[in-house]
Amino acid sequence: MPLTYLLHLTDLHLPPPGETVYGTDTALRLDAVLADIAARHGPGKDMPAPEFAVITGDLTRDGEPAAYARLRAALERLPCPTHLMLGNHDIRENFRAAFPEAPVDPNGFVQQAVMSSAGLCLLLDTLNQGHSDGRLCEQRLGWLAAQLAGSGDTPVLLFMHHPPMAVGIAGMDEIGLKDADALWSVLAPHRARIRHIFHGHLHRPIAGSWHGIPVFSLRGSAFDVALDLAPPPRKLSVEASKTPCYAVLRFTEDSIVAHTRALLPT
Repeated sequence: MPLTYLLHLTDLHLPPPGETVYGTDTALRLDAVLADIAARHGPGKDMPAPEFAVITGDLTRDGEPAAYARLRAALERLPCPTHLMLGNHDIRENFRAAFPEAPVDPNGFVQQAVMSSAGLCLLLDTLNQGHSDGRLCEQRLGWLAAQLAGSGDTPVLLFMHHPPMAVGIAGMDEIGLKDADALWSVLAPHRARIRHIFHGHLHRPIAGSWHGIPVFSLRGSAFDVALDLAPPPRKLSVEASKTPCYAVLRFTEDSIVAHTRALLPT
């Protein structure tokens, strides 16, 4: 396996032009992330060119068509192909209208298999439209099972918006993935070759494991969720991102390293 770099972005929460999220212009934070990537990555620059970027959902504030149009224009600045995923703040139909070339599975879910030099990347659609929690219905799980069954011994990297495990932040655990047991039943026979899970949704730097599979996420670019491990019914506390960030994922045959690149607030 050659040395491989991918980029991981998440939770952009981009609003329509002229609007804000929690009183903050999250577009400025996304602009800072995209400008840093463009300035630092690629031939002749101080960071290697990534094979591609993955954005793990919550692309927009609330799935507005104008926000997707704004995102499409913004992403032209990235120096590599970009694979977009959906989160609970997205609307599948509006996304597909703005990005008609984005791959979907046979049932119209925005999920795809992308082969990389680091392994087979499976990008899952956990959007439970109209709700904040995540779901993986029988159709989506069937697609995942077919991808795993047909990929032999190829190493697998799993990308999703909602994390598959509870993290102890009551408000976020309430809106986590509701089909985690069903997901594990599909993954378990292939556990030995699933190298890592990358997710979004939590707006926090996260590292750990689930059923022995390493898990990673980051705060993303829009806003932060406070670290509050008090039991329910404690509600979420959010604030403008102190340091909007993205991750540089480095893969070798026997290692995975996720470097977080934090930027000054805007």
